[in-house]
Amino acid sequence: MKIGVVTDCLKLPLEQALLTARRLGIDGVQIYATTGIFNPEELTSERKEFYRTLLKENGLEISALCGDMGGYGFEIEADNAIRIRKTKRILDLAQEFGTSIVTTHIGVIPTDTENPRFSVMLKAMNECGRYAYAKGMTLAIETGPEMANTLKKFLDKTDGGIGVNLDPANFTMVTGQDAVEAVEILKDYIVHTHVKDGRKLDADLDPEAVYHAFAVGGVEALNACKGFEELPIGQGDVDWKRYIAALKRIGYNGYLTIEREAGENPYEDIEGAIKFIRANL
Repeated sequence: MKIGVVTDCLKLPLEQALLTARRLGIDGVQIYATTGIFNPEELTSERKEFYRTLLKENGLEISALCGDMGGYGFEIEADNAIRIRKTKRILDLAQEFGTSIVTTHIGVIPTDTENPRFSVMLKAMNECGRYAYAKGMTLAIETGPEMANTLKKFLDKTDGGIGVNLDPANFTMVTGQDAVEAVEILKDYIVHTHVKDGRKLDADLDPEAVYHAFAVGGVEALNACKGFEELPIGQGDVDWKRYIAALKRIGYNGYLTIEREAGENPYEDIEGAIKFIRANL
């Protein structure tokens, strides 16, 4: 497996983040492509060539682009035409930069397939998925508010081109599901993973309420939540030895991409995470 980092977590301008990733000695980076300088509306041909050269010179590849548009994901039908169009452009950009994966949160998948929100989200994912599949790519749903069985039930109804970006801490901190169990359930769909750790503090935490707070308030709202805490890798409740063993058991050989969204010292936490991963692979 390869090691990557989400560049935004380094809290540096993109060019500096790429140079820092090289110094950290990792294989690749995941870059946000929805807003800022690396979104399809901003990137000129010249800037694309600049970043391609910078990545190559620093021995880095893109593990995935992040196409997360925030808000309620694809839950609101009236918003989806714009979101689908933007997702397709990010898939195009990902292909230009040599990665076949775009990750995103899609909102909260209802457990009840008869819930109108289920069909709204499925319709949007099928349109995005068919586009991705035709290009040999995958739009990977990041695990979050729903249990793995609910996500798998949704994925089984898609038409292809939709996979999973598995974040074990999102299970551990929010739903309370064992991440190892989630690997086994979602094994046919996992194309990318995040390395993040944390602990659930409130046994009665409502995952849907958490992610709808995130929809309104973003990462800051998540970090302010008293129901869980994100922690440096190895200090939370993710069982990393069992988790990595489970990934190996299903034949996963992709990226372990570090995501550190909280804390005062992201560089030190990310550097520590790299050492931790290497010691446990």
